[in-house]
Amino acid sequence: MVTMSGLVIAMLLAMLDNMIVAPALPTIVGDLGGLKHLAWVTTGYILASTVATPIWGKLGDLLGRRITFITSIATFLVGSALCGLSQNMGELIGFRALQGLGAGGLMVGVMAVLAEIVPPRDRSKYQGVMMAVMPVAMIGGPLAGGFITDNLNWRWAFYVNLPLGVIALFVCWFVLAKLPRKAAARVRIDWTGAALLSVWITTLVLITSWGGSEYDWDSAMILGLAVVTVLVFAAFVFVERRAEEPIMPLSVFADRNFSLAGALSFIVGFAMFGGITLLPQFQQYVQGSSATNSGLLLMPMMLAAMVLSLAGGTYISKTGRYRILPIAGTALMAAGLVLFATMGPDTTRFTTGLFMVVLGLGMGCLMQTTMLIAQNSAPLRDIGAATGAATFLRNMGGSLGVSLLGTLYASTLTDSFTSAAGSAAGGADAGSSVSGMTPQALRALPETVQHAFAQAVSDGVDTAFAWGAGAAAVGIVIALFIRQVPLRGFTGADAKKTEAPEAAGAAAGTAAVAPAAAE
Repeated sequence: MVTMSGLVIAMLLAMLDNMIVAPALPTIVGDLGGLKHLAWVTTGYILASTVATPIWGKLGDLLGRRITFITSIATFLVGSALCGLSQNMGELIGFRALQGLGAGGLMVGVMAVLAEIVPPRDRSKYQGVMMAVMPVAMIGGPLAGGFITDNLNWRWAFYVNLPLGVIALFVCWFVLAKLPRKAAARVRIDWTGAALLSVWITTLVLITSWGGSEYDWDSAMILGLAVVTVLVFAAFVFVERRAEEPIMPLSVFADRNFSLAGALSFIVGFAMFGGITLLPQFQQYVQGSSATNSGLLLMPMMLAAMVLSLAGGTYISKTGRYRILPIAGTALMAAGLVLFATMGPDTTRFTTGLFMVVLGLGMGCLMQTTMLIAQNSAPLRDIGAATGAATFLRNMGGSLGVSLLGTLYASTLTDSFTSAAGSAAGGADAGSSVSGMTPQALRALPETVQHAFAQAVSDGVDTAFAWGAGAAAVGIVIALFIRQVPLRGFTGADAKKTEAPEAAGAAAGTAAVAPAAAE
């Protein structure tokens, strides 16, 4: 429990930042300019976190959890301080990426330490507590971010990380001191694999960010990026199959449950980060909420996610069964996103809150369950890399979700506003008017322009969430193929079913638990 205190603080640190920034985004974009770069304030953070996650996970396997975890906290704090000093969108995006590098280590470090000290049968209880921290951060973060934006300055949304980070550093330095240390002589880092991983993920996100907005989908730039993505990805697979200590062991994907859980993690990230980024836009521009209130209005989604996360952890711990949770979670998530895609200027806050509850219930069913399934499907010697791979897929989903949904939102918003507002919006200058629009500036404009902009925001949000619902629908199909495999840590007959396959899987360097019959 002493160790858990340090892990909870670190998880809170990682999750709080993204939630604090969301309500401040409309003001940040209006202050620094550049609606087209809106998604990159979040995408830069998530993309860097995505690239760094498997690297941190493997470094933890090789060097030990303590040194890598503390280093990731320090990296995160440096990035936070620099974000607060940013003078333009380019600097902010770059420093957000530095923050993301540290955050990737925090996320995978927390889960890997838990995996090292707690068996899967009992781990669901602790992961339930850890996943409950996420909704707490999601509730407190938007509230704090909105209050800071309304009463101080958006830069304090980044500075507020510093005191919390210092506490996390102090606690983790002592509570993780007893974790095993690895011999430095045995360390072989797969830098080639890490470099190739960084390149193909970056080019893929650029395709989703630039396609249809900065460049046409059939332009030379987008087609060229697509070719680079495919070639570098093929090179990455080639290198990882031959590396002595691969940054992402491909053997873990041989287990069907691991691959399916990873795919669901991708979809969770796609829907969760996309929703959290876009909902404050709708609440502030269409429903007239302040930044503080838009954070408060996210509470139904966060509370629902927290309740289901804790209840799901208790259910798994008592029964050892988990298959129903990803099926129910993807169905609820798809339903919530479909409901969001129907919102318009007349949608009330109460109705929006009900939609959030549905989406939050789906998130709560999925957040910890997908990680638990992935960890239970990997050999113990690769638990850090497997945790990193699962977290990587979730972050990759979030990165692509924010970039793709953000691009769809910005493009639809601009087209709709330009078409509806006409000369009132400035004619040919409507695009630049949209780019520099803040909630405060909008309320000073004529009522006809306000109505046109609110309708345009609704159109953009509806389009983005409709695509998100399509991704969640695919998740329902994926969840149906997950099999009920006994969790490590069972006693009696269940242990015998689990331990023998685990030993065989570890010896083969593949899955830790052999596939069991589907439930």
